[in-house]
Amino acid sequence: MPPEIENETTVNESYSVTVPAAVRRAARIEAGDKLRWQVDEDGTLSVELVKQQYGVFDDLEPVDIGEETDAAADHDRIAGDS
Repeated sequence: MPPEIENETTVNESYSVTVPAAVRRAARIEAGDKLRWQVDEDGTLSVELVKQQYGVFDDLEPVDIGEETDAAADHDRIAGDS
């Protein structure tokens, strides 16, 4: 098991933080990943790494529904709307 990584960072005036390089490397954090923050009732802060997934739909085959679709134009439409 790798050694425990402990580090600290400062919250800047715009409330942003930088994840220290040692922590990024140990957790394998990459650009596009998200950090999910949670504060428990007792004030304990925890952070969960949510990995960005690329190519999730690569194995799916397109389905011909008999009409052209435009995902960019149709994404806000509600089923049954014309």
